[in-house]
Amino acid sequence: MNWKQLLSAKRWGYEYRDVHDHLDARSEFQRDYDRLIFSSPFRRLQNKTQVFPLPGAVFVHNRLTHSLEVASVGRSLGRLFYNLMKKDNPNIDLEYPFLQEVGNIISAACLSHDLGNPAFGHSGEAAISSYFTEGAGRKYQEHVSPKEWADLTHFEGNANALRILTHPFNGKDKKGYALTYASLASIVKYPCAAIDGHIKGNHHRKKYGFFECEADAFKQIAAELGLEKDPTNPNGYLRHPLVYLVEAADDICYNIIDLEDAHHLKILSYQEVEELLLPLCGTEDLRTRLDGLKDTGSKVELLRAKAINTLIHGCAAVFAAHQEQFLNGTFKSALMDALDEPIVAQMKKISKISVARIYNAPTVVQIEIAGYKVMNALLEEFVPAYLKTNKTMFDKKLVAMIPEQFHTDQTDTYTKIRAVLDFVSGMTDVYAVDLYRKIKGISIPSLD
Repeated sequence: MNWKQLLSAKRWGYEYRDVHDHLDARSEFQRDYDRLIFSSPFRRLQNKTQVFPLPGAVFVHNRLTHSLEVASVGRSLGRLFYNLMKKDNPNIDLEYPFLQEVGNIISAACLSHDLGNPAFGHSGEAAISSYFTEGAGRKYQEHVSPKEWADLTHFEGNANALRILTHPFNGKDKKGYALTYASLASIVKYPCAAIDGHIKGNHHRKKYGFFECEADAFKQIAAELGLEKDPTNPNGYLRHPLVYLVEAADDICYNIIDLEDAHHLKILSYQEVEELLLPLCGTEDLRTRLDGLKDTGSKVELLRAKAINTLIHGCAAVFAAHQEQFLNGTFKSALMDALDEPIVAQMKKISKISVARIYNAPTVVQIEIAGYKVMNALLEEFVPAYLKTNKTMFDKKLVAMIPEQFHTDQTDTYTKIRAVLDFVSGMTDVYAVDLYRKIKGISIPSLD
C-alpha cells in the first residue's frame, strides 16, 4: 500500500468528479468533518450513553462529547505524524500532496467512529445480537444466508457506521453523506465480514467492519485505495494505516477521560486518580503546579491533559518509526500496546481499575441492564410486525411508527430485518425508553 493512493480525495457517489475542479475555503477532508458535524446522526450522539447514565446534577461524557474529544486527539496524532515525516523528508509534499491532510482525515474518521453505536452502548449491541441468538429472532435463521445470519447475531456498531455513511436510505440522498474514500476507510477497524471476524490474535479480524449488504461498497473503497487482501482471509482486507491512529485516539480518550468522569461522580478519589495518571505525565515535575491548585477537579484536568499529551506523542512516534509495517500490514498490535513498557504497564493498571471500579459501578450496571431490556423489547415488537405478510391492525400501527427513511421495497427477510435494525439502532437512549414505555402502555401520550 502507498500513501499516494491511500489518501484519495475521491468522494463516495461523486467518483466522476475531479477533486481539483473547484476552489474552496476548505480541503476535501475538512469538508468531510463539517458534513459530519452538521449531520443528524452526529447530533443524536448527545443523547447516547458513553459509560455513565446521561447526566443529572453532574455532567459526564456522552457519545457526542467523546467523539469531539477523540477527533481533537486524532487531529493532533495526524499532525505530529506529518511533522515527523516532513522533518525526515522536507520534500515529502511533492511526493504525497495529501499527506499534510492526515490530521483532517483522522479527525473526520474519529468524529464518525461511534455513529453506528446503538442506544445504551455495548449493552445495546448485546441486546440486538441476543435477540437473534437467544430470543424470538432465532426463528429467522432459516430465512437468511449464513453470512447474513452472522451479521444479525453479532451486531457491530463499527459496521453500522459505514452503513449510515454510505447506504441510500429511502427518500434520502442516494450518495449517503458522500465522504471521501480515505475518510470512509479510516473508520473500518476490522475490514472483513462478520462470518470471517472474531478471530483471537488477529488484529484485523478481532471483530468485523462491514455488513453483508455493504460488502460490495467496501470492496469498491478497497479497490480505489489499494487496500491489500488479508493473507489469512481471502475475503477480507488489511487495515487502512490511518485506522491505527483513529483507534489510538479512541483508546487514549476513553482510558483517560473515564477516570475524570469517575472522579466527578465520586467513584474514584483524587488520590486514586493522581496515582493512575501521574506516571503518564512525562518528565515534567508537576508537584508544585498540582499543590498550587485548590480545586481537585482542576488538578485532574491538568493530569488528564499531560497524560493525553504523553500518549499522543508516543503513538505518533511509533507510527512514524514503523510506517513501513503499517503500509504492508505486518504491524500486529494496537499502537497503544507498542508504547514504552512502563506506559503500557500503567495503561493496563488503569484498565484493570476501570473494569473493577468504573464499568461495574452500580449506576453503570443498572443502565446496561435497563438498556438491554428496552432494546430487546423494541425488537420483539417491531421485527415481527414489519416482516409479517398478513399484518394485524396492531402490526400496521407499529410499522407506521417507523420513519419512512427506514422502509424498504425489498421483500427478502434479511433486508427487512436490517431496515428495522436501522430504525432501532439509530434511537437515542431517551427516545428508546420513551417509545418502550408508550408501546408497552407504561405511559400514555398526552391527548392535549
